[in-house]
Amino acid sequence: MAAGFKTAEPLEYHRSFLKENCRPDGRELLQFRTTTINIGSIGTADGSALVKLGNTTVICGVKAELANPSVEAPGKGFIVPNVDLPPLCSSQFRPGPPGERAQAASHFVADVIESSQVLQTEDLCIERGKLCWSLYCDLICLDYDGNVLDACVLVLLAALKNATLPEVSVDAETGAPKVDSEKRQSLKIVRHPVAASFCVFDRSILLADPTAEEERLATARVTLVTDEEGRLCSVHKPGGTSLSGEKLQDLIGRAAARQKEIHKLIDKVIKSIV
Repeated sequence: MAAGFKTAEPLEYHRSFLKENCRPDGRELLQFRTTTINIGSIGTADGSALVKLGNTTVICGVKAELANPSVEAPGKGFIVPNVDLPPLCSSQFRPGPPGERAQAASHFVADVIESSQVLQTEDLCIERGKLCWSLYCDLICLDYDGNVLDACVLVLLAALKNATLPEVSVDAETGAPKVDSEKRQSLKIVRHPVAASFCVFDRSILLADPTAEEERLATARVTLVTDEEGRLCSVHKPGGTSLSGEKLQDLIGRAAARQKEIHKLIDKVIKSIV
């Protein structure tokens, strides 16, 4: 009976729970789902991680390649994120070139990398104007159940913290790079950005970490990215119901608390494998 009601009247089904200040999955309104992190998931990558946020699962592999710095920034390297939402993760995605949502997610992650300064691209420069590292970060969603942006930011951060680069020098006579794969160094992570997403239900009820179904029924969504200093690095709100200044401040505080929680979780996972 409940399954039929959920299918026929999904909005009323959710409202029946929200009246009791809870959600269909048993969470409180502003409670995030259980989050797990595994690092070093891809043996062939220079750094990798897998994150589960409830049922939403995203894996990230970092591949480092030698490149020439750009003329505009001769002393910097590159970080190139790409988010893939394949059909295997949800029936709502179709085969073919990256769809609008995957492209939007890639742009969002790139914006977070730049605005948060998770690492200094100057650290990726080997020889100014001649040689640098380009980090290709491929993020693939394996199971989609909402809130993929939070999962993408988290899995990228975990993969970067897991990444190591071989020692490289440039031959003075030939100008050719010499790579010593036996000597590897970890990336210098400067900031630890964490995303916290919320949705607005019935134009006034706020829910944290929405599931795919909650996203479909929401009248607005907002994602806030904060770092360990409580600094607001990025705000992503693609239209919908507006938020008052008071509600936005409350969400920023909750996002900062979420950052501290996730930062501790990442440190715990990394220490457990050292």
